[in-house]
Amino acid sequence: MSDQLSLRDAPDEPQLHDLVPFVAGDRIFAVFAEQVEGTAEAMMPAALPNAPPAVLGVVCMRGRMITVLDPIAVLNGETFVWPASLPAVIALRGDEQLALAAQSSRNTITIAAEDIQPTSQINDDGFESAVIGIARYGGEEITVLRVDRLFAAAVRRKERRRRRI
Repeated sequence: MSDQLSLRDAPDEPQLHDLVPFVAGDRIFAVFAEQVEGTAEAMMPAALPNAPPAVLGVVCMRGRMITVLDPIAVLNGETFVWPASLPAVIALRGDEQLALAAQSSRNTITIAAEDIQPTSQINDDGFESAVIGIARYGGEEITVLRVDRLFAAAVRRKERRRRRI
């Protein structure tokens, strides 16, 4: 009985998250480790005609065709100049079969949920943001991405620029 009392009186443990950080341009991004299917190096995406700037093309990973997104273009519409062979690709879990381009992928880190400072969930253009928040780890600022909003954010940028008749 005394064990049950001490367990109830114990402070709640912080909720921890494993993140997979990666570098693109001059920024550090991350996605939750449970959302990562795998990583690969030196992948050459096949371009898709009429694709939005955030879509770099498709690659074959583990027998699946995966759409590779530029995380910088997804967030702000500015395209990064990627080499023909992407230095790193982070394949994501899910039905959309997406991956993120990276200059380098880092080792998994663990942070507390309260260390992720939430950002506005609605962008200036009125659409849902693909960013969960900003985490600080080892003196660096890491932009934590929402995997479930990446494709919509990439396509939205093209739709927004399309001329309406």
